[in-house]
Amino acid sequence: MSPVEKKSRARSPQELYDEIKELLIKTKPKLKDGTTKDETITGDLHKIASLAQTFTEQRLKSSKKSQLSDFLDQEGVSLWNASGVVRLGSAPDSRVVVAALRLAGFRLMEAGLEPKPDTGALLHILQIASKTGATLSEAGHNDAASSVLGCAAKYEEALRNIDDPSGTNQQARACVTAVYLSTRMEAAWREGNEGLAAFMADKLTENDGRLVLLSNHDRETLATKLLEIGKSLLRSCYQDSKLVPEENKANEAIRWMQKAFSVIEHLDCASNAELAELKRSVLRSLARGYFLSSSQDPENLIRAETALEEVIATINPSVDNVSSEYQQLRWMKLAVIKRRKAGDTVLLQALQAIIDNLTYSESNLTDVLQELRTLSQYHQLVMSATQYCLHRALHCSWGTDAVERLLISLIFHCSKDDKHDRAIQDLHGSFKELSDVEFELLKAPATACITLLWQYGDRHYHAGRWKEAADWFSCGTHSIFTSLGPVSSSKCFRKAALAHLKRKDYAHAGSIIRRCPDTEATTQYVTFLIAVYQGLEDEAIKSIRNMVHAANFDRKMILLACRLAHDLDMKNLLLNVLKALLETLNLRENVGNVTEAMTLVRCIIRLIVKLLGEPAADLDRLIAALLHHLKIAVTVAESCEQPAILARDVSWLWRTAYNCAIQACSDWEDREDQISDIFDAARRLLELYTLHATVDVDQAVYIYLVNASFASASGRVMSFRRLRSQTESIESEKYRNLFNEINESLQRISKVLREEKVSQEDLPRLESSLQILRVFIVEAACHLSDWPTVLATIEEASRSDRDSLETYEAFADALWEDKNCPIHVLFTALEATLHACLARGHFSLEKFARWLRAICIILLTRATGADRSKAIGYVDQAIAVLEEHGDARDGGDLLYPLDERQWLLSTAYNTGLECLHASMVDEAKRWFECSTIICRFVPDGRQRAEKISTIYSDLLARYPTR
Repeated sequence: MSPVEKKSRARSPQELYDEIKELLIKTKPKLKDGTTKDETITGDLHKIASLAQTFTEQRLKSSKKSQLSDFLDQEGVSLWNASGVVRLGSAPDSRVVVAALRLAGFRLMEAGLEPKPDTGALLHILQIASKTGATLSEAGHNDAASSVLGCAAKYEEALRNIDDPSGTNQQARACVTAVYLSTRMEAAWREGNEGLAAFMADKLTENDGRLVLLSNHDRETLATKLLEIGKSLLRSCYQDSKLVPEENKANEAIRWMQKAFSVIEHLDCASNAELAELKRSVLRSLARGYFLSSSQDPENLIRAETALEEVIATINPSVDNVSSEYQQLRWMKLAVIKRRKAGDTVLLQALQAIIDNLTYSESNLTDVLQELRTLSQYHQLVMSATQYCLHRALHCSWGTDAVERLLISLIFHCSKDDKHDRAIQDLHGSFKELSDVEFELLKAPATACITLLWQYGDRHYHAGRWKEAADWFSCGTHSIFTSLGPVSSSKCFRKAALAHLKRKDYAHAGSIIRRCPDTEATTQYVTFLIAVYQGLEDEAIKSIRNMVHAANFDRKMILLACRLAHDLDMKNLLLNVLKALLETLNLRENVGNVTEAMTLVRCIIRLIVKLLGEPAADLDRLIAALLHHLKIAVTVAESCEQPAILARDVSWLWRTAYNCAIQACSDWEDREDQISDIFDAARRLLELYTLHATVDVDQAVYIYLVNASFASASGRVMSFRRLRSQTESIESEKYRNLFNEINESLQRISKVLREEKVSQEDLPRLESSLQILRVFIVEAACHLSDWPTVLATIEEASRSDRDSLETYEAFADALWEDKNCPIHVLFTALEATLHACLARGHFSLEKFARWLRAICIILLTRATGADRSKAIGYVDQAIAVLEEHGDARDGGDLLYPLDERQWLLSTAYNTGLECLHASMVDEAKRWFECSTIICRFVPDGRQRAEKISTIYSDLLARYPTR
């Protein structure tokens, strides 16, 4: 019989049996030798299942049990048992094989079923069908699972229709039916059929008579399945990982978890730890679901709290009280209480419960502190909780780091209190508790606390709340900060005294400052201020004298005292403060003792530089003062008969001037001339330093000298460029002065190079500065129309060992923009630029093309043979560049512009024609050859090349060759 004829008719049970048997013979050895990874075994098992299902359908039509059924039933049992062995193997692909084995086993057992099975057979086949459907569903074979469970539904109906008046099989029927319904429920849930899943769950849980018949283990399993579905719904309440609960899903999840709880609610869990844990898990999940749906139904918050309290009530205080799981329950209860906006007392009790059962760790304490930050609107609650936590940390040996963190948090929260007196009282109370247990802060945390106290005190101070500022500063004098030493407490006393001084409570300020050691200059300065505002001139003068001889004296104090005395018009005090200053100034004028004069200049300049760094500084006044005193410093140094004694002063001055100018470059706008003046002053001081240094001058000093000179010249150029953009015409004398300054700078740098004052590593940087100065000279010379200088500068640059392409580009750009530039000068610059490009091999193809075009135009315009030969040489260079980079692109655009290629082609062709007409056949031949080569780099190049060749041949025929 042909295969076509075999397919055209239904196979008989015997044929089906034979085919099943053949497949079993093929498959069973593979199961025994453990080759379940064979891809064909799953397919063979599915074929067996399909054939067995067909066999069953034919058997049902005949309503007679075939003699082959027993064999199939036995083989089905064998495959079913084999699935257990495969599952024990835990192979990665075992789930697929187990599912196929169970499906084949079920279908074979179904094929061996009696036409009218009894209760036992139905119980067995329904249980097998349910387990098979569950396995297929877990493996993701939803269609096969639906088919099997559809058969299971028929068996369940048949079982339901069989009377059992004696109740012999009542419990077994209940168990098997529960397994079937739960399997249908899980399968429907996995398929996304939530309606069917809920329907099956209702059938399971609403029949109390069936639930009673189930064993505790079966009810636990059922409750676990219901809980898992509820938890999955609860997890899906969040969208895109953001806490945006979908309340409808939360309510649906609650219904599932309520079903789970109803299944095990009445079971005794006293002796069953797993059941007790399951019940707690259900209650926890219910509480979470109630919490998520509380915005839709506020009453759910009460239900959530009730559920949590029921779970917490099961805690064994001696074992589980401090476990992380139950601590999490307390956190959940706190979240519920917060959402239902309970009073401070209830919230504090919840927080205290968490703190009481807190196992100290850095993360646990962080959780508490972060939670307190979220309750910042309940200030008293936060303070009470923080103090309670601090108290527990001190008495439960949490460690010093916990106390330190809590103290910092306490200071932070006190700063947020709108009632200042209460905040200070809370701080002193906590400090006293620390002091009572003799707790002493280490330096690092003590510094952190003092910094916070100063920060909050400064905040009040700058806001004009002097008393509050003084109170905060005074907190820093407590004995718990003794690890910082007397320097810290003195600073706190001084800050508090200044705050009282601001509020004109001079007596209080005086009593506080007297608690500081009188050996510190800053203490004497505050004493001086208090005396001045009290009008006690003699006391103020005494403080000034003590301040000069005190430790850590800063001349800035004298300058500030001078200003204060002047502002208050206290002439006697001003006379004493300015005495040293006036003597120094007189000495500066007489140049009798220049060291004191230079010291004063240094102090003044230091003060000016600091003031320049402050926000909203008066730049015009301060910069003018800085330049004035820098000139004074230069004058004093130049006029000194013994310059060696000023070496340190001059060293400090040039460094300060240099650094100030560097900083000014980034901070000041449109002040290039003033910055150049500062650099120039630094350069003059550097020259004095190198001239009169008592020891060998470091090579770095010459680098700074070069940098200062170069920066000064660069600043002048930048200033002129800005001035030129704002003014239509500038006097030529100004350009001449600029040219001279640039040239002087260039000569200085050249001298340093000639005298080999710097190392070989620094030579490239100096050469780079020279090249830039040459660009500036060319720019200035262009404005002066000093073209010989331009040519000389370009020639000088070309002789340099370290010339750069950027230098020549700058030359070319400057000359190109100048409409008055002679052609020969521009040609020289362009030629030098092009040679530099070709020598280095890295350049902009677009610029190269533009420059080459300009050079060729100039050469061909001269119309001499030598110039044409030179021009064709440049064209050859262009062809060489095109050969190497002709296809280079930036995005979709050619790097060597197409219009330049077209120009090269047309120029070569036209020049060839001109040469041919002038009977210069050899020269014309070269030009035509170039044009033919260039055709390769333009669109339609082949056709153009052929056209050029034809025209060239025709023209050549007209002219006799030599």
